[in-house]
Parts: sequence; C-alpha cells; structure tokens
Amino acid sequence: MPQFPKNELAQIVIASCIANAIEHVIISPGSRNAPLTIGFSNHPSIKTYSIVDERCAAFFAVGMAQQLRKPVAIVCTSGSALLNYYPAISEAFYSNIPLLVISADRPKHLIDIGDGQTIRQENVFQNHILASVNLEENYTDLNAVKNIINNAIFKVKFEKGPVHINVPFDEPLYETSENLLVVDAVIEAEKQEHIDDSLLEVFARSWNASSKKMILVGEYFPNEALQRQLEYFVNDPSVLVLIENTANVSHPKFINSIDKLIFPLEDNELEFFQPDILLSLGGLIVSKKIKQHLRKYQPKQHWHIDTKRAFDTFLCLKHHFKVSPNYFFSQFIIKVTTVESNYQQFWLSKKAGRLLKHKNFVENCEYSDLKVFDALLKSIPNNTQLQLSNSSVIRYSQLFDVNKSINVFCNRGTSGIDGSTSTAIGAANTIEGNNVFITGDISFFYDSNALWNNYIPTNFRIIVVNNGGGGIFRFIPGPQKSNALDYFETPHNLTAEHLCKMYKLEYFSACNSDSLKRELTNFYEDSEQPKLLEIFTPREENDKILKAYFNNLKE
Repeated sequence: MPQFPKNELAQIVIASCIANAIEHVIISPGSRNAPLTIGFSNHPSIKTYSIVDERCAAFFAVGMAQQLRKPVAIVCTSGSALLNYYPAISEAFYSNIPLLVISADRPKHLIDIGDGQTIRQENVFQNHILASVNLEENYTDLNAVKNIINNAIFKVKFEKGPVHINVPFDEPLYETSENLLVVDAVIEAEKQEHIDDSLLEVFARSWNASSKKMILVGEYFPNEALQRQLEYFVNDPSVLVLIENTANVSHPKFINSIDKLIFPLEDNELEFFQPDILLSLGGLIVSKKIKQHLRKYQPKQHWHIDTKRAFDTFLCLKHHFKVSPNYFFSQFIIKVTTVESNYQQFWLSKKAGRLLKHKNFVENCEYSDLKVFDALLKSIPNNTQLQLSNSSVIRYSQLFDVNKSINVFCNRGTSGIDGSTSTAIGAANTIEGNNVFITGDISFFYDSNALWNNYIPTNFRIIVVNNGGGGIFRFIPGPQKSNALDYFETPHNLTAEHLCKMYKLEYFSACNSDSLKRELTNFYEDSEQPKLLEIFTPREENDKILKAYFNNLKE
C-alpha cells in the first residue's frame, strides 16, 4: 500500500497539486519537508525527481517547464535551502515559466529563537514572484486553506510564472497514513482574448500611413502560426522583420543577425534604419546594438504585444496590446495594406553584403571562438533542441544562421550564467530527440553540480567552449582599461575531463580545426552515455579576431 503523510496540511498541498494536474515534482533532500516528500513520491500520478543541490533542482524544473509549457513543482526543506531557489525563480519570473515553489518551514514559534535551519521564509521572494502563500499550521477552516492553495496553483498555470507556497510543519514529520484527502480543482475558464475593433482601426491607420515599419521578435517558443503571420508581413516592402535565433522563426527576408547588420552603419544610415513604428513581441533581446540604436534613434511609436507585460526597452513605449501575438496578428492582418517603400529592400541588400563579408572572413580567419561557432552550428543535426548558455555563447551564436529545423533556447529572463546546464538537462528530459547544449567554460564550471543528476538522457550532448576565462570581458573595452582584468575575466587552467569521469559522461576534446572536425564526426551518434566535447580556444587571440571580424564588415 502507498504511504501518505499523516500531517493534514501536507495532505492538502499534495492533494491540491494532484487535483490541478501537477505531474512533475523535483525534490531536494531534507527532513522538514519529509511529509511532502513521502506524499509526492508515493502517488502514482506524480513523477518525482531527487536532486540534491537546490539551485540545480530549480533550474532543472525551469528547463522542464520551459518545454512542457505547464507547471513543474520544486520542494525543499526549511532554511537556506529555500534561498538557493532564488536565481531560478527570478529567471522564471522574467521568462514567464510556470514554476510552483513549495517550501517546508518551521512553525512560527520556532522562528527567530535560535533554532537550526530557520530563516524568515514568509514572502522571501516578494520582488520576483506572482504570489506568495504562507500557510498556518493551526488553521481553523479547511476549505479556506484548500481554496488558497488551489488559487495559487491556478495563478501558476494561467499567469505563467513562479508562485511560492510556504508550509510550516511541526514534529513528528514521518508519521504516515494509507489514505489521502481529495481536493477539487479550481475550475475557471481562461479569459477570452479581445481587442476593441475601433482601437485597432486607429493603430492600423497609423501602420498603413507609415513607410518604415519594423517588427522585432525576441525569445519565443516555436510557433507555426506566428511563422506564417510574420511571413505575410514581409510581403509588404515597408516592413522589416528583425529576429534572433531564440525567436525560433526564420525566412530569407528576415534579418537574423542584427549586430552584423548594425555594427558598421554610419549615422546617416542609422537615421534611415530608424522606423516610424516599432512593433515588438517575445522575450528579452540579446543584441545590445539594437537596444542602443533604438534608444538613440527612437521610433515615433513603439507598440508591444504580450499577454502579461511590456518592458519599455527602448524608452519610448506608446502602447501595450495585452493579448497573444497570434491573436493580435489574426485581427491586425485584415486591416493592413501594402505600402510602397524601399525600406525593406535597402536593408535586405545590406544583409546580403554583410553575409558575403562574413563568409569570407570566417573561412579565412585563424582558429578561434568565432571559427569554432561556425563549425558547431553547422554540425548540429536536424530537429535538435539546442540550448545555449549566456554571455559569449549566446552572442556568438547570433552571428550565424541556424538550421530552421533546430529549436533554440536560452535563459534570457535574467541572462545569468548560473544554471544553464541544469536548465538544459531539465529541458532534455521532456523530449525524445537530439539534445545539444553549448556553453562557455565559466558557465559550465559554475553550474558543475548540474551533472550530479540521475536524469541526464543518453542522447544529451554538452559542448564546452573553453577559452580559459570569461572571454567576453576581453571584448568589452572597460575591463581591459582597468588594472583588474583578472578579476573580471577569471583566468584558469581547469578542464572538464575529471568531472566527466566522476559523473560517467563520455569525454572528447579538441584544440584546433582539424581535431574539432574529427571529434564532431561521431559526436552526435547514439551512445549508452551522455557525451561532452571540450573545445580549447586561444584565450588571448579570440577578442582580437572578433574585433577584426566586425571591422571587416565596415570595409
């Protein structure tokens, strides 16, 4: 017979999760969360995972929820364990990831009296959470508690973000029962999307009167309907569509390497690039150049489409359409007309010229990070899920085309390096196809506990570009002008080889173009173990070659 906690508060939390179709729960070991651990791990409709490091566990859950598009729960004991969730919670908050955070706590009478593993857990994530629920150990209204928990789970599901449920438990913690309470789920229809037609007419008239319109797509989950809708807009010569690889849309008429296009522009060209109307959608933008440009040469109107929030990224936001992009475009397309303009064609010609210079430079440049990314992005098999870490990796990847069958993801909510590997492993657990993760050395070693994980699929491939430190700080002018470069760049002589031995990953390495080509030949083939390829690049040459690359675009 399955065992469930005797503690009634734990029973309510577990039963509410089951009633509301929470199917995946990542548990970090501890004693205070024993009632939750016992209940979740014994229920047949819940798939549980045990991950020791709470920071890794939370990012693992972020990766799962990113792909599943539905809530994943994380459960931890009391005290500092909970604080280790914070980086992933902030990522979930800004990336709209449905993350249900359930923490065990000491009863109130044991807080701030010097008892071990006690901190002030109530509302600890208040600046980066959709809702915080602080349950009481001695409740008087069972139905009220059920409703509080149900409403919290409903918020996770339909507002897409993190919610925290803090649950106090007094001892005894390990008493069990053969029965589990039954809780009814919250049944509430999703809100129907709507845009006032007369308002949309006003915006459509502005659109149709403008000869320079720009659609900018940030991070976005693969969406075939959005792909078709954007394809419709590039039939209008007055519309320029800018994307990033994490937008997961593609078309020959889309500008997909924004920095490559913008970097060499003179002031008169930048003024012509300035749109009358900027229509943005999706998550955060990687390109610093486009942000700088559109803050300096602001569009007359900036509209953003998102069901939840609109960041004033370019400091000129005029309107937020609080609906999904699919719904917005379905209503807007029927109201727009084609406008004669040379705006799109001018920039597509620039794009073609940049591409020729790009190919010529990369083919002839010395072995470097740039050369490595060219080889890597060409090597990835069709229909792969590609996860990228932040910092240099995501920026290098934006300079290259990515096979349109590949779906690209990155933790761009807070753009941190802390948890990229864990996120990628969590995401890989949700799909059966190829999974590739490209990371830098600092990001990889920072999150090395991600490999302390029993759920790494055998088809998971890690590629570590090891340039001996934080290479991005050699490209940014500020750190090199200081006398503290080593503190920015963090140079090291570490290698992933011994980690692979400890965690039972197949290890491969390359240190030049020939060895890289050789190792990539069989790297993606089936194996009984996950594989890791570590690519060593010249630390003191990478920034020089990248600067030469951008200067070459100017010529």
